[in-house]
Amino acid sequence: MDNGIDEPLAELSSYLGDEIGGQIAHAQIAKGELTITVGRDELIEVLRFLRDDGQTQFVCIIDICGVDYPERAERFELVYHLLSPKQNLRVRIKVSTDAETPVPSVTAIYPGADWFEREAYDMYGVLFTGHPDLRRLLTDYGFDGHPLRKDFPVTGYVEVRYDDEAKRVVYEPVNLRQEYRDFDFLSPWEGVEYGLPEGAKDQK
Repeated sequence: MDNGIDEPLAELSSYLGDEIGGQIAHAQIAKGELTITVGRDELIEVLRFLRDDGQTQFVCIIDICGVDYPERAERFELVYHLLSPKQNLRVRIKVSTDAETPVPSVTAIYPGADWFEREAYDMYGVLFTGHPDLRRLLTDYGFDGHPLRKDFPVTGYVEVRYDDEAKRVVYEPVNLRQEYRDFDFLSPWEGVEYGLPEGAKDQK
């Protein structure tokens, strides 16, 4: 390793390879962080080991976030961030899935994962088996689609406004009030030829 900061991570990676190497598809240390890739079927066993083993003790789940790669067969990647206060280390676990195949819920291991998984379901449509209350978290219950998917339109499908006559919030199809502009994505210093107004003279 090129510095002392990565040495504990290298030792951790080596230890995990010895203890649960059969459940780990890939492990990499990059930019001072250890990332482990596992399959859906191995996720629970790996996380339980990371939490309970005396040499790891990753007892805190910091976050679960999603990433969308539409070109992949398993387009979604779930990323689990864990912290070990005793070891003063963090580790990142990655698992991939598609829109139809659920991922095991880790709420039985980390109760704090409850809302993280609900957010991943709401924003990406990722399903979790064994979750105690899998429903939308940030959008309305009748919301159409999943906003953080790459193929979700920037405008959304509906817009919300308060109808003073009906005295309630109403949903209406998105109505773009101006035509799309044609952007050439060129720098203002190129592609555009500015000239003097007609009849004007070049002032030296």
